[in-house]
Amino acid sequence: MDKRSIWVFHLNTGSCNGCDIEILDVLTPFHDVERLGVKLVGSPRHADVILVTGPVTVKAAEAVRRAYEAVPHPKVVVAIGSCACSGGIFYDSYSTRGGVENIIPVDLYVPGCPPRPEAIIHAISLLKGIAEKKIKGEVYREG
Repeated sequence: MDKRSIWVFHLNTGSCNGCDIEILDVLTPFHDVERLGVKLVGSPRHADVILVTGPVTVKAAEAVRRAYEAVPHPKVVVAIGSCACSGGIFYDSYSTRGGVENIIPVDLYVPGCPPRPEAIIHAISLLKGIAEKKIKGEVYREG
């Protein structure tokens, strides 16, 4: 991971799109996270971080695993919103596997329904510390 930038891949696993709209708001010129070195990328192969929204549906579970495996090491996963953190109101639904942590390891949780852009920006500002610890092997986990 470059010391000056964080490349993120946004992964929707079955959300209502409320969290997705807040992520897009963070990327607009009003909040402008690019000034912090954050760049949205279209492929997990180019990403340092996966931003996951929504409860993981049964049909999306395998795609989530594949996306996680495609991210190069050190990889960081951020669960955005109540559904990604715990499954939200869908936690015991027949069609979901619950929160993201039931499928892949999660490093950072941003709760809320949906979380405010400021909370997402705060989480993004914490990412460099997590990534540096992973590079040193202090927090590294093999998925």
